[in-house]
Amino acid sequence: MSKSKENTTVVAAMSGGVDSSVAAALLVEAGYRVIGVTMKTYSFDGVGGNAGKETSCCGLDAMNDARMVAVKLGIPHYVLDFTEQFRGEVIDNFVGEYLRGRTPNPCVVCNRTIKWGALIQKAEALGADCIATGHYARVRFDEMRGRYVISQAKYANKDQSYALWGLSQYALGKTIFPLGDLSKPEVRRIAQQLDLKTAAKPESYEICFVADDNYERFLKEQVPDLEPSLGGGDIVFGGEVVGKHRGFPFYTIGQRRGVGAFGDPVYVTGIESETNTIRIGRDSDLMHCGLVASNVNLMTVESIEAPLRVTAKVRYKDAPTPATVDQDGAEKIRVMFDEPKRAITPGQSVAMYEGDDLVGGGIIDSVFL
Repeated sequence: MSKSKENTTVVAAMSGGVDSSVAAALLVEAGYRVIGVTMKTYSFDGVGGNAGKETSCCGLDAMNDARMVAVKLGIPHYVLDFTEQFRGEVIDNFVGEYLRGRTPNPCVVCNRTIKWGALIQKAEALGADCIATGHYARVRFDEMRGRYVISQAKYANKDQSYALWGLSQYALGKTIFPLGDLSKPEVRRIAQQLDLKTAAKPESYEICFVADDNYERFLKEQVPDLEPSLGGGDIVFGGEVVGKHRGFPFYTIGQRRGVGAFGDPVYVTGIESETNTIRIGRDSDLMHCGLVASNVNLMTVESIEAPLRVTAKVRYKDAPTPATVDQDGAEKIRVMFDEPKRAITPGQSVAMYEGDDLVGGGIIDSVFL
């Protein structure tokens, strides 16, 4: 937390989990003027799948937990309604990407448009200077580059920088990550010492608005005629039709379940929305040397003028591996890996690093051998 604390008001995004609770507590301890905010981004009536438990970040339990932590810390707490923006920016994009045969990462979109978009606007309206979240990442202003830069968290097993590549320089200039130098056990220990209600709260790993982690159920409810209209398309293996699928939006690159048995394991290797076709193949067919990405955002540099050596990852749990990135026309980048990468998936993100620093990223459009 490198920003000056004197006369600095911070809006702390409080989801009702232990990470955001401790982030708010550390801000208070450091002397900032803190306002706790919980974002309501959807209703269970609109997304289903929760069976009335109301336990995810937009459930009543989570909001109450956040409020109780705020009371404990002696800070004001507000619940702000972002359901309309979240529907338009995140949920509609999520559904739309699947209907294009792609596999989206809604956290990337939410971070850019909601947490560091709509929330910053609300924070400024409340008179705040910046926002803070419980993400495990670090941010600093690099004097030599003249740019704000995100770095990986101190402890790689909790690093969340992969989902933050889309943040603008303006947004980064208004951001504090209090947990960037802490491990998860340290965070829980702080919560226990402060007797915060969320100290022992378990982590949630599913997409927040798909609380039951059932994407097929979610898509069918959002697009009622989806299975009848798209079910029965061809599954193609080795150039031959070998079966019929339930609907291409219910599949993703690298998927093994539900594609049939053909001796050795087979996987989804391609999704063609235009022809309603699923292509399957062996594990070796999932290996590609490069990708093209769009919607690019850069942090350490303003633009890529010449081929740049980086390490890059293509999913949250992926290990960054050596690659070269270059411009591919005016709006896209081309990333070439030193060694073939498995199951590079259109719709997912590529995040690029120089050491611990996040160079930037983009949305994967296509792959090449």
